[in-house]
Amino acid sequence: MNAAPRQGRFAVLFAFGLVYFFWGSTYLAIDIAVEHIPPALMCGIRFLIAGVFMLAFCGLRGKRIAYNPRQLGEMAVVGILLLMGGNLTLSFAEQHVASGLAALIIAITPLWFLVLDTILLGDHHVSTRGKIGLGLGVAGLMVLLWPQLTATTSFGRTELWSSLSLIGGSFSWALGSVLAKKWKSPDVDVFSAMAWEMVWAGAANMLFALAAGDLLHVVWTGRGIAATLYLVVCGSWIGYTAYIWLLGHVPTSKVSTYAYVNPVVAVFLGWLVLHEPIDAYTIAGSAVVIASVVLVTSAEVTQKMKAAELPLVETTGD
Repeated sequence: MNAAPRQGRFAVLFAFGLVYFFWGSTYLAIDIAVEHIPPALMCGIRFLIAGVFMLAFCGLRGKRIAYNPRQLGEMAVVGILLLMGGNLTLSFAEQHVASGLAALIIAITPLWFLVLDTILLGDHHVSTRGKIGLGLGVAGLMVLLWPQLTATTSFGRTELWSSLSLIGGSFSWALGSVLAKKWKSPDVDVFSAMAWEMVWAGAANMLFALAAGDLLHVVWTGRGIAATLYLVVCGSWIGYTAYIWLLGHVPTSKVSTYAYVNPVVAVFLGWLVLHEPIDAYTIAGSAVVIASVVLVTSAEVTQKMKAAELPLVETTGD
């Protein structure tokens, strides 16, 4: 093997490592950030900083950053669905739900993609494998949520509602991603579009934070600020860049493996750093959910041979 293929192989493996680790670690970072920074304020700061700097970088690199009102409006809708409906919901939920469990629930997002792609784009006919995957996903969620479903304490019920909100958040993320694919235009630069989406979402989150009086409740700590900056740099900049680069260099079927690797990373880091418990329900439920995601993602690839763009997931944490 000569030097060029070796360097290319190393670059691919390195990019996968960045996506696997950094996107998996965002769940832990969010958990730490919202300890003393209200979720909407944290998301507003995170996405405004990430979006403005990325937009400036795109402009300096000569990429197109000026778009017409319709295109900007579409970017606003996508950004708010992804980074407010998805990430803000996750940030609120992690005030009551362990980061590892949150990641496992969010792992069902590819199941929403299969459904929404079929309904909104007509890209997929749900095959038998896909239907089995959808059924397994529901079963896996039931196992994961069983302790909360059977809880009688007020804390257990709060955990349950927070966990259920993550299902809605994952739907919002999938809907935003499918609309982004539906509205994709060849004259729109993907990186500047991502920057605009973060700017719009950051502004919307900040308005929500101001209306909720978050500035009166925030406690600025070194730990919280460091976690927020980590989300900006490692989640929004490094993770996104590696993901987009991979989409242009390897089959999307391989890139999609982040959907079931990130939760494993999140569970491990939550256990290692925050000492989150891993019980039998977590192990069994995660196995079923990850199996369902494998079935669904492989079903999509076998049905549609042309490269389909995956969601800009940070499982977001994304």
